[in-house]
Amino acid sequence: MKTNHTFTLVKSVFIICIFMFVSLLSVEVKAATKKYQFNVEVKNVSRLCHAKPIVTVNGRFPGPTVYAREGDRVLINVSNHAQYNMSIHWHGLKQYANGWADGPAYITQCPIQTGNSYVYDFNITGQRGTLWWHAHILWLRATVYGAIVILPKQSVPFPFPRPDGEHVIVFGEWWHADVEAVVKQGNALGLPPNMSDAHTINGKPGPLFPCSEKHTFAMEVEQGKKYLLRIVNAALNDELFFAIAGHNMTVVEIDAVYTKPFTTNALLIAPGQTTNVIVSAIQTPGRYFMAVRPFQDVPIPVDNKTATAIFQYKNIPATVIPTLPVLPLPNDTNFALSYNQKLRSLNTPNFPANVPLKVDRNLFFTIGLGKSDCATCLNGTRLSASLNNITFVMPETGLLQAHYFNMKGVFRTDFPDKPPKAFNYTGAPLTANLFTSKGTRLSKIVFNSTVELVIQDTNLLSVESHPFHLHGFNFFVVGTGIGNFDSSKDPAKYNLVDPPERNTVGVPTGGWAAIRFRADNPGVWFFHCHLELHTGWGLKTAFVVEDGPGKDQVVRPPPKDLPSC
Repeated sequence: MKTNHTFTLVKSVFIICIFMFVSLLSVEVKAATKKYQFNVEVKNVSRLCHAKPIVTVNGRFPGPTVYAREGDRVLINVSNHAQYNMSIHWHGLKQYANGWADGPAYITQCPIQTGNSYVYDFNITGQRGTLWWHAHILWLRATVYGAIVILPKQSVPFPFPRPDGEHVIVFGEWWHADVEAVVKQGNALGLPPNMSDAHTINGKPGPLFPCSEKHTFAMEVEQGKKYLLRIVNAALNDELFFAIAGHNMTVVEIDAVYTKPFTTNALLIAPGQTTNVIVSAIQTPGRYFMAVRPFQDVPIPVDNKTATAIFQYKNIPATVIPTLPVLPLPNDTNFALSYNQKLRSLNTPNFPANVPLKVDRNLFFTIGLGKSDCATCLNGTRLSASLNNITFVMPETGLLQAHYFNMKGVFRTDFPDKPPKAFNYTGAPLTANLFTSKGTRLSKIVFNSTVELVIQDTNLLSVESHPFHLHGFNFFVVGTGIGNFDSSKDPAKYNLVDPPERNTVGVPTGGWAAIRFRADNPGVWFFHCHLELHTGWGLKTAFVVEDGPGKDQVVRPPPKDLPSC
């Protein structure tokens, strides 16, 4: 009897141990909840020999990096102590059925007014990599921005050799003057506002600028080790080239999607885009400049000064003068086109490229610069911009609220699938008939339908490169080209196997880009040029994706603390 009793006791203890082990295991892999407090506050910051008050998050410029893991829930309480209304966009996060957490002011929410708070509550599902966050109202993202680092799930490796270390590198722009005052002045005159006075790397312009020795970012590396650089272009209006003197980079990810690795001596990165690269510290130990400078292949004024940071080997004294990298020429169109052609989705069983092969809805949007009447402006007109000849008018309440509560008169869903008139889009510059129609007009999309959107640059006033960002989705860039899109010939050249998957696409100067996505995320999703100048001029619209049939395929109810207008 005693033996049986002992055996039963041992068996019970063993079962309890197994249960505890399984419980611990389940706790370990269970998604975590990450909480952040963002205090939006004004702080004096000194750059280029003088100080000015800027809007910051937690007094930091750039703001704090948000760290999370794939599968986590993230709660970010944004408290607005600044004089401006505020909203923050979590750029590249899909926010499934949860547009309330997306952030663009008057699109998915009314802004957070001074003295108020709002909790952005979202899950990170099926995404890992580098994204970023920024203010999405006025031009406040000039100083209100930071990185988002999403680590893979526990025990899930990178699809490339594990780096020995990693660094976040965020590019930005700096103005001597108050940015909002600069924009107001430009708008009052009907002209572009003054361009920035410097570019920055992690908020610092580097030692090629006056009073900037201490305003230089430096990252220390050890001989023989590999480093992952998580690079974000948070600049407002400039596509940027980036290089490290004496070191190649291996591109492994764009916009939080793994790519087929390729090696390059320089990167091109548009506003809104992110790029992860591996850099091996295998050169003679020393100090090497990292440098960033704009790409602009049309004669439009641009802040063309070079910002620098330092790639510094351990134990090398700061007295050693760094060497500068050779960047592509500012107008090197060939480099830009060939670089983007090298971008390919990884497309493995673990990370497939689920490109829509059948298209339910074909859209063709033309980009146009133009004019609108302005009695107080120089010449009685102001510059504007349009998609399919429609300059978007921002509403006075959130479009998502209007959609969810079926509010009448806020927007129309008759945005045209193609421009009102076909013409030689990229021929000689067109300077007549530049006036556009205006309206808050959206494009309605059936849930789970597949969409192909061709974005065509035009020579209305001038051709120009435009980075377009779609909220709520990733898309596949199945084709790009120079000149006019030819619907009878160009689709035959599409890459439908491993095209790059991203959330922001650069439409080439005087050319076109074709993207495909599945409209499986119900809600109202902003689509706009990520050049802040053009967004402000009306180069934007939004998609209304209808609810699906399932109970988890409908827009979830709004949170109780959603700001009111």
